[in-house]
Amino acid sequence: MRDIILIAHNLRSCHNVGSLLRTAEGLGVTQVILSGYTPYPFDQTRHDDRLPHIARKVHARISKTALGAEQSQAWRQADDIGTVLDGLVAGGYRLAAVEQSSDSIALHQYQPTGKLALLVGREVEGVEPAVLERMDDILEIPMFGSKESFNVVQAAAMAMFHCRFS
Repeated sequence: MRDIILIAHNLRSCHNVGSLLRTAEGLGVTQVILSGYTPYPFDQTRHDDRLPHIARKVHARISKTALGAEQSQAWRQADDIGTVLDGLVAGGYRLAAVEQSSDSIALHQYQPTGKLALLVGREVEGVEPAVLERMDDILEIPMFGSKESFNVVQAAAMAMFHCRFS
């Protein structure tokens, strides 16, 4: 089974984070990295700089959609995306962002090989250009309706499923 890591970078919605953890767990993702300002669950085994009442509030919102996946899915929090990407590259991962771009590959045409790190970014603005420049591949999900993009969780689910079974 392919080693897949999901990076959720600079997401704002706790509910999206919970859904991503649940979806990643269901698809056998090795680890979810919650980077930048992405909210993250509370874990008493890890150091947490947040005020306790804030950590509890965020955790409750995430767990509402994660339904326990915040405990069963391996995850970690990281502030600096550059350090995360450097570590993944050093570990032999290919970096792929799910984003609309003139340089993108249609998701259904993408044939991943080896270890893969899939990155999803901000819900409205998308992945920052500086982060996109670091990617080996940019994957785009073709749109056939009048909307311009999918919700970040649905896009990540499609990409994780495709990469798991390709």
